[in-house]
Amino acid sequence: MSATSAIPASTTMSAAATSASASSSAHILRLNHKQLIVSLHGRRKSISASSSSFFSTYRFNSSISRSSRRISYPSSIRIRPLSPVMEWQDVTVKMEVDVPISVAYKCYSDREAIPEWMPFISTVKILEDKPDLSRWSLKYEAFGQNIEYSWLARNMQPTPNQKIHWRSLEGLPNRGAVRFFPKGPSSCIIELTFSYEVPQLLVPVASALKPFLENLLAEGLERSATFAKSYSADTPK
Repeated sequence: MSATSAIPASTTMSAAATSASASSSAHILRLNHKQLIVSLHGRRKSISASSSSFFSTYRFNSSISRSSRRISYPSSIRIRPLSPVMEWQDVTVKMEVDVPISVAYKCYSDREAIPEWMPFISTVKILEDKPDLSRWSLKYEAFGQNIEYSWLARNMQPTPNQKIHWRSLEGLPNRGAVRFFPKGPSSCIIELTFSYEVPQLLVPVASALKPFLENLLAEGLERSATFAKSYSADTPK
């Protein structure tokens, strides 16, 4: 028998098992370590993203807060109610008259004579130093009221025997035109257009005002035809 005793087989197997177990444990520890690192890395990303979102939101809200604080409103500002938009109405009447177009044109060009045949015009006065300007006054009883208005009008550049037009400069806002169309050697068609801003006093009856004025203007055209015939006879040729 030798001095060195043989190692029993059971001992060798036990040592091998122990070595394998240790190797397996080390492998598991390495895996767990890697998982822990991945987990921690993921949490750092999550925490970083959350922190970034938090600070971005905080900076945004702070910016809004600072912007809001920078806005100041003077205490003297007062909210005023909007003025109502005034209504404009347009009235047009047309009629054939048995007078030559040149005579009809002269009749309507004589502004100071218009009150003789237009029922609601009371006076027209041409300014001496500015013959293109004239002062008009309106007086009529309608809708249970005595209606009176006045305005200063400028006659625009006319087209002889074709068109006369005007617009107001002050007073009752209005504008209009008279157009003449030849019908024959001794007759013509007169078209009168009158546009006006409905006065505040007559706003409640605005819907009835337009047909009422149409009738007045038609009456004026009829009377102007009669007046034009006498005007033609009295006017030197």
